[in-house]
Amino acid sequence: MRRPPTARQPVRIDMLPCVFPNAAGLDIGSTEIVVAVPPNRTAEPVRTFGTFTSDLHALVTWLVDLGIDTVALESTGIYWVPIYDLLEAHGITPYLVNVRHVKIVPGRKTDVNDAQWLQHLHMLGLLQRSFRPDGEILALRTLVRYRAELIQHRAPHILHMQKALLLMNLHLSVVLTDITGATGQAIIRAIVAGERDPTRLAASRNPACKASVAEIIQALTGTWQAEHLFVLQHALSLFDHYSERIAACDAELERMLITMESRGTEDAPLPDLPPAKGTSKSKNAPAPSTRAHLARIVGVDLVAITGLAASSVQTILAEIGTDMTRFPTVKHFCSWLGLAPRNDISGGKVLRSRTLKVVNRAAQALRQAAQSLARSHNAFGSYFRSMRARKGPQQAIVATAHKLARTLYFMLLRGEPFREESVDSYEQRRQERELRQLTRRAKKLGYSLTEAPPRSVEAST
Repeated sequence: MRRPPTARQPVRIDMLPCVFPNAAGLDIGSTEIVVAVPPNRTAEPVRTFGTFTSDLHALVTWLVDLGIDTVALESTGIYWVPIYDLLEAHGITPYLVNVRHVKIVPGRKTDVNDAQWLQHLHMLGLLQRSFRPDGEILALRTLVRYRAELIQHRAPHILHMQKALLLMNLHLSVVLTDITGATGQAIIRAIVAGERDPTRLAASRNPACKASVAEIIQALTGTWQAEHLFVLQHALSLFDHYSERIAACDAELERMLITMESRGTEDAPLPDLPPAKGTSKSKNAPAPSTRAHLARIVGVDLVAITGLAASSVQTILAEIGTDMTRFPTVKHFCSWLGLAPRNDISGGKVLRSRTLKVVNRAAQALRQAAQSLARSHNAFGSYFRSMRARKGPQQAIVATAHKLARTLYFMLLRGEPFREESVDSYEQRRQERELRQLTRRAKKLGYSLTEAPPRSVEAST
């Protein structure tokens, strides 16, 4: 006889074991910070502080006096950064948590309730700490992100120059691939200086330019309205201003890289690396010595990975740091980047399999590197093309970026150099894998595979 199911006692959240008894919660805003501590520590377990430096010091002093050793806070804009650094300086472990992990349960509409909810969840050990690299990498990240913003702000002024030329019917952007190149800049600067003769302007052509002198003369025959010349002059001035700021930022980045100690081998010298890849022609590339400095710091040359350049490696390291032990496995690392599929499973069936939408500059750099491998004659390029044929271009980019991320993870974790796989070796492994899959499918259906005899020359004709 079947026994009736016993009634289960509901488990309340306040009945769970306490993991962090000395935990506090912070709800951070632009003008005030609400702090919640365990109710048994003080008669006033919830207090509000300002956001000035003196207020932050008073907040940390109050927490230290109460014996608080860990604090949970949400990543609200950039307001959390000063208090985060101050807590670390005073020996209190801050837990920067994802807002999505806290806002699942609705009903808390005030800052006080949010702070108490953070404190309660953190006390029970239900919050995960977000990844944040060490101080040196954070300083590098600040300059790398600022450099990317300068490049982004400079781009519209290039379009302004191109638009002003087209409005004067000067089709310089048609005959030249890039008006910021040697030929384009020489001609634009001559126009701003007052030159109007197309023949003299075409004489500034660089010998490496693919367009002929006759084509440039024809493209520079147009009108010369004063208002468009004014816009061209100011756009060029702003372009030069941002170019100077980018150069200054590169100099500061190089100084910072020189002062950073090696994290791979103690007192490692500057490595003697091979020349840059032949396909690397980026105008926004960092200083030429950046590759050697990054290789000295991490102990391996990440630029050797197919598809990665010094600028992309600099961006990736500024985002992920150099300590891969912060991630338990390579799967955790790829999931943090947003390059691994998240499978929603219910009843043993996969309902959805898709990557999470995360804002990660390292993942963006890896995706750009993967997209550049579409026509490369190497193992990564072959993998990209095979995935594009099966899944489409978007999934091929993500899959190849995932493969690059795994390669980068193990190089940093083990300190091993990059060994490129040949196309023939990759194709052979792929064919063997497909043969094993076909053999299993045929066996499952009750069939067996036999090798077809080679076709004779007469039969083929």
